[in-house]
Amino acid sequence: MAFDAGMVSALVHELQGSIIDARVEKVNQPEKDEIVLLLHAGRQNLRLVLSSGSNNPHFNLTSAVKENPITAPMFCMLLRKHLTGARVVSVTQLGFERAVEFGFDCFDEMGFRTTKYIVAETMGKYSNIILLNAEKNVVSALKLIDLAASSVRQILPGFPYELPPTQKKLCPLTATEEEFGRAFDSSPDMPADKFIAANFYGLAALTAREMVCRACGTTDALLSVCGKERLWRGFAEVRDRINSSDFEPWLVSEPNGKPVEYCFVEPIEYGSDYEVRRLNSFGELLDEYFGRRDRAERIRQRTSDIFRLLTNAEQRLQKKIALQRQDLAACADKDRYKLWGDLITANIWRLERGIESAELENYYSDDCAPVTVRLDKRLTPQANAQRYYKKYNKSKTAEVELAKQIKLAEGELEYIYTVFDSLTRAESESDILEIRDELYRSGYASRMKNYSQKKLSAPKFMEFETTDGRRVLVGKNNHQNDQLTTKIAAKSDYWFHVKNQPGSHVILSGGDEPTDRDFTEAATIAAYYSKASEGENVAVDYTLVKNVRKPGGSKPGFVTYSTNYTAYVTPNERLVTSLRKK
Repeated sequence: MAFDAGMVSALVHELQGSIIDARVEKVNQPEKDEIVLLLHAGRQNLRLVLSSGSNNPHFNLTSAVKENPITAPMFCMLLRKHLTGARVVSVTQLGFERAVEFGFDCFDEMGFRTTKYIVAETMGKYSNIILLNAEKNVVSALKLIDLAASSVRQILPGFPYELPPTQKKLCPLTATEEEFGRAFDSSPDMPADKFIAANFYGLAALTAREMVCRACGTTDALLSVCGKERLWRGFAEVRDRINSSDFEPWLVSEPNGKPVEYCFVEPIEYGSDYEVRRLNSFGELLDEYFGRRDRAERIRQRTSDIFRLLTNAEQRLQKKIALQRQDLAACADKDRYKLWGDLITANIWRLERGIESAELENYYSDDCAPVTVRLDKRLTPQANAQRYYKKYNKSKTAEVELAKQIKLAEGELEYIYTVFDSLTRAESESDILEIRDELYRSGYASRMKNYSQKKLSAPKFMEFETTDGRRVLVGKNNHQNDQLTTKIAAKSDYWFHVKNQPGSHVILSGGDEPTDRDFTEAATIAAYYSKASEGENVAVDYTLVKNVRKPGGSKPGFVTYSTNYTAYVTPNERLVTSLRKK
């Protein structure tokens, strides 16, 4: 669901009850398009995140803690100068737009009390975070917009702040039944949700579908089927909830726990294939929905060079393996070359230089069927026989060497896939640094521009606790997998790994025999942190750590194991998240 004006209204209503009079303790900028204000309200410490990313723009109170850069960006330093120590005095939605204004009571450079504002615009690719002075003039912005970038609206220091131009649509909060009816009568027969989106601004597609579903019992009804009065009732029902600030945080998830939608009213359009549940707050709702998406987008931006390196390596290896397999297939003719050499040698008395082929009896077959043997007329019969023997020996040697090279290339390709998988679990700059160092040590140094080997800090494994109190450690990448399995885990601990696919090494503490639920939850964690995280009935192998071996000279993360059992589990994001220790 888009972060529409209805959701902005819900967030503003929640923030008005929680951060008014809170003091700004710190200002951080963990991402280039994200600001985090650390607030102290009463005896609570709160984190207000303002994100202007084009894919997932939003603002909310969050419990997520992100790693900050060593050197703060300029915009972050400017906000620290103006807002550190300030108190939040207002949180206001600007009209029915996807923009919210935060007012701060603070002091200027001369020590006089003044008011400063932050405007967070959550408008897709046009999202922005703007600092205003008391006169509502722009001090600075996360994304400055000059005349070359937009001829309609500029965001530059000293310019008065203005909202984006209004759309030629009706405001859903103030539209009357008569205005709704005129728009209905002047519209051609079309899907009812498209009619709402085309005539009323500020509503996301999910909100429009929800209005139609409440009116007609389905989301794809046409205007002619739905009817003016019924559609108005569904429209007014949701509209009145917004006007009366009657909001509820609802999350829609797939059976495996993966969030797919969120809404400020209970969505009734989803069937039994989805789980719809009410959360405690909109901050918790957006944390759960945006958490994985934000992390994936952040890692994609920071590791674009690694993705490019791995993609090129993958394509190169796939092409190499395809060519080697073609050459290996050509070696299947080696026995025919030997046969032709033998037949030429056996019949050399009847052959002479200058002939291009000969019909020779194949005395290796029961019926001595004749075989046509091609000859080079420039060579003697003896030289033709030697030529075929050389082809036979060359093909025989090539067959052995090509099999070895294909195995090595396939092993390299499997390693590339494990690094791809590791990137999906990176959570901090140190995790990314470990992956870079791993590639450097694995022979990719020449392809990594401007990288110098650095000393790594102690790895920070993901830590979980099962329902029955067992400790579970999970490696995020191959470097951590090696450390966890070969140095951290005790011989009596249990080792888990998804079967025949890239994934994390998972260690379940041993000691007294774990319960069946311990084994199931550890296997579920292993399945979730693997390439098979979207699958069902995923096979997970597990055994004692003492049965796991790392061959000498093998790639990072590669181990062999024996005497294992196999569990079949379905990855469950909600279960895994609930078991993880903060």
